[in-house]
Amino acid sequence: MPDQKTNGSTPAAQHAVVFEARDITKKYQMGEVEVFALRGVDMELFDGEFVVLLGPSGSGKSTLLNILGGLDVPSSGRVRYLDHELTAYDDAALTHYRREHVGFVFQFYNLIPSLTARENVALITEIAREPMRPEEALALVDLTDRQDHFPAQLSGGEQQRVAIARAVAKRPDVLLCDEPTGALDVNTGVVVLEALQRVNTELGTTTAVITHNAVIADMADRVISLFDGRVAKVHQNSTKLAASDLKW
Repeated sequence: MPDQKTNGSTPAAQHAVVFEARDITKKYQMGEVEVFALRGVDMELFDGEFVVLLGPSGSGKSTLLNILGGLDVPSSGRVRYLDHELTAYDDAALTHYRREHVGFVFQFYNLIPSLTARENVALITEIAREPMRPEEALALVDLTDRQDHFPAQLSGGEQQRVAIARAVAKRPDVLLCDEPTGALDVNTGVVVLEALQRVNTELGTTTAVITHNAVIADMADRVISLFDGRVAKVHQNSTKLAASDLKW
């Protein structure tokens, strides 16, 4: 299927729009020089889809994800999440938005070493409104038999799956993942991607994954390619591969 531009005419448009970003710009002042991380980005994310944000280092992927997740704000432009105008929110409102609606998975796992896998997940369930039980979240990422182990007793892939369980335990509407396999070998990375795919399929969680690895794009509903702070193209996959079928 040919590449499609960001005009809302993709097959995914039949689903509800979860995020709508219009003319998003992010610039940083470095002395007397302005550095642009994003340059007028327009995009949508749709309910329940699995999206890969693909691009080289410095293309603006992480900046865009942080803005969607309420961790950062644009210099100009507008971002809507459902009926929420995120770009009008103050810090307190953004904190509430992150807590209630968004799960984050980063390249590094940020687990607390002195807590077991179950206890690391329980930290989130204690502040969420209608959370999963930690055991349920860990079962979703196939870690039932490792839930009483400490991070030092877990492999890198297992630690990342604990981080995924922690992110999804509060039942977020959206899961935002920044290079979740970046620190892992191929085989371990596939296991982590299988866990993300399972969350998207079984819970219906809108999932966006940042990566510079073009192979991962084959498991997405849509691929949004960024280059030099702009959306270069949007591609709709006619078929999606299971993570285990990716050709590395």
